[in-house]
Amino acid sequence: MLAGVLGLTMDYQLTVSALLRRAETLHAAGEVVSRQPDGSIARTTYGAVAVRARKLAVALQHLGIARGDRVATFGWNHGEHLEAYFGVPAFGGVLHTLNVRLHADELAYIATHAGDRAVIVDAALLPALEAFRKRAPFEHVIVVGGEAPAGTIAYEELLAAADDTAFVEPELDEREAAACCYTSGTTGAPKGVLYSHRCLVLHTLSVATVDSLAIAEREVVLPVVPMFHANAWGLPYAAAMAGAKLVLPAARLDPASLLELLASERVTISAGVPTVYLALLQALDAAPGVHDLGALHTLVIGGSAAPPALIEGFQRRHGIAVLHAWGMTELSPIGTIGRVPAALAGASEAERFRYRARQGRPVPFVELRARGDDGLIPWDGSAYGELEVRGPTVSSAYTSGDGADNFTVDGWFSTGDIVTIDPDGTIEIQDRAKDLIKSGGEWISSVALENALMGHPAVAEAAVVAVADERWGERPLAVVVLRNGVTATADELRAHLEAGFARWWLPDEVVFADAIPKTATGKFKKTALRDLYRRP
Repeated sequence: MLAGVLGLTMDYQLTVSALLRRAETLHAAGEVVSRQPDGSIARTTYGAVAVRARKLAVALQHLGIARGDRVATFGWNHGEHLEAYFGVPAFGGVLHTLNVRLHADELAYIATHAGDRAVIVDAALLPALEAFRKRAPFEHVIVVGGEAPAGTIAYEELLAAADDTAFVEPELDEREAAACCYTSGTTGAPKGVLYSHRCLVLHTLSVATVDSLAIAEREVVLPVVPMFHANAWGLPYAAAMAGAKLVLPAARLDPASLLELLASERVTISAGVPTVYLALLQALDAAPGVHDLGALHTLVIGGSAAPPALIEGFQRRHGIAVLHAWGMTELSPIGTIGRVPAALAGASEAERFRYRARQGRPVPFVELRARGDDGLIPWDGSAYGELEVRGPTVSSAYTSGDGADNFTVDGWFSTGDIVTIDPDGTIEIQDRAKDLIKSGGEWISSVALENALMGHPAVAEAAVVAVADERWGERPLAVVVLRNGVTATADELRAHLEAGFARWWLPDEVVFADAIPKTATGKFKKTALRDLYRRP
């Protein structure tokens, strides 16, 4: 029951449509650049995106898609995907981005679980769609960027038949669902996360602030993180709200293609997972001075911990700052940003680099705490605990009531990440709870060992997992991928680690591999490594 006096402010609904209206009204000429499948560049504007998004909304309703219905996308980063980002929620539909890197069985399960009534698919991905289409509930298949086979609808023909002036914006409640993503399912079946309009707008506002990602009209933003992964970290919405030029790379995420796009479009901010930028750094180091990246000032790296060697390599050798971030699908997704605080303005370069390697402090409206074996841990920078978060951009439950044990009785979300928290609220991810190694009753952080190994000049990638040990319970095993043309021995790598870790932390085994298996979101797939190197 209301205990106070209501304020006299307008009951203005925070909706995705409000973001689109702002982009069209104030930034109609703002550029949206997309690489096409043939490598050419297509250019449009936020004004044109707004018109086409309304056409899409009208067309979907003509197909019988109603308020609350799920509309899936199965595509890469391009202008048509951006139109769906706005057009589907505009009439009350729910945008459901399907991860194109998942197995057909997983995609069939997710599309069915979500109840997707239609799917908007890239023509190049039609073979992948066909592998699970008959096991999904799609009533309509809408094809982008190519010929539409029999039984499907061409995206451009669908929009051409629609009149954007016929669009009537419904009176949406900001608490209505606007978008849906599914978790990776690494610890069980994928779980649905349903975002409200209010959630997406507040996330957009929080990540655009100066001490977060600092998205302003003058910036040129290139999300390498796919639009099918956790809302592309909110960058499409933030860029549209600010009027920043948005550059979309489609499926061409190899270093050569990215470097060409970063240089030619004068990109200032880019974002993606560490594996993408490890490859990019190697390409830059191999050809210093070849690529003009003078405009690029910030790389936002998240999804998994960025090795300190990666952060320092970009800054010291190429003058590009790395902004470390942490988040999860359940957080819409960004939770913390590692901007160096004002208190460290006069600190040494080494101290500032040490701070950048942490995941930083929470973005606006996200609160955090961590729980250890004996309750909530102190913020002393040394106590370990599982991170718990809450806020208006944090999920309160999964769809269909799945995973209820991930939420505490007092309304916080348990992330599964083991962290320390500094007195100023800075977190440092020590490991995932399931990836910590307990050896002789003491904890070993696989992330710390991986970061140190990737600081060795011969190492391109490294992953550390626990293997069974008769005496100690578990011991660390390192899987290492060497850089091309470089050699190193297991003893050399252990000697490298010995400078920073106690001897009992050092991996008993170092296995050299051609590649480390990765998840659909680019993280090391440690479940596969544990199975591969399982000890009796």
